[in-house]
Amino acid sequence: MKNPSVGHCPKVISIMVWNKKATKWLVPVFWLAVWQIAALCVGYSVLLPTPLETAKALVRLIPTVDFWTRVGLSLLWVGTGFVLGTGLGVVLAGCSAAFIGVRQLLNPVVLLAKTTPVASFVILALVWMPSKRLPVFISFLMVLPVVYTAVLQGIEQTDTGLLEMAKVFRLSFSKRLKAIYLPQVFPYFYSACSTALGLAWKSGIAAEIIGLSPHTVGEALYEAKVFLMTDEMFAWTAVVIVASMLFEKCVLGAMRHLQKSKWEKENANYS
Repeated sequence: MKNPSVGHCPKVISIMVWNKKATKWLVPVFWLAVWQIAALCVGYSVLLPTPLETAKALVRLIPTVDFWTRVGLSLLWVGTGFVLGTGLGVVLAGCSAAFIGVRQLLNPVVLLAKTTPVASFVILALVWMPSKRLPVFISFLMVLPVVYTAVLQGIEQTDTGLLEMAKVFRLSFSKRLKAIYLPQVFPYFYSACSTALGLAWKSGIAAEIIGLSPHTVGEALYEAKVFLMTDEMFAWTAVVIVASMLFEKCVLGAMRHLQKSKWEKENANYS
């Protein structure tokens, strides 16, 4: 006798999939509707523009050379700060794990970078450097402690049994690094990068706004605020959000791809 529940399984699965897809689209539609209602209640576009007015401002900005110049420069400055902060964070974490003196020396600096507000760093940095370099420095400063702390924790949590085995078989440092440390530390590093990418964009754009870095998205946001072009201000904010999401997706996707390729290569070597 045929089980009646079997025939219903594909229908149940298709309904679940449809519900998931519907929810994915209904959530942004819901918040856009809330935004629209709020804007209509306020009644003044200079205080709160509607989604349509923001979209029109964005369509007006996108075809211009100035738009792409600003987006490109902001991406360059934030990306450079992220890469520098990530690289130095990994190196310093390795040094701190190897030498207790280095860790004790760096602890106050890392704590200072974690607790000091971004605005304070921006104001101080403006005394030391031109506003053009400010987004790179601030992004670097925000990323460094996040990556440093996570990678150091990953190194400390490395399986001691594997390290003892490596000593017994007298594996070289490069082999230990490749076979033990990298696989063990990677999840910590990946998680740190996921957090640091968002921080890099937030702090970098904030530095551009406060320091008025020339030809950047932050400068455009400040100018839109000064001239009460609220629709453009919302449009530039949307650009920052989308650019941040795409940048994060590309970086984390590349990291996952490299990790997957390494895993497949190792499996091929063992097979």
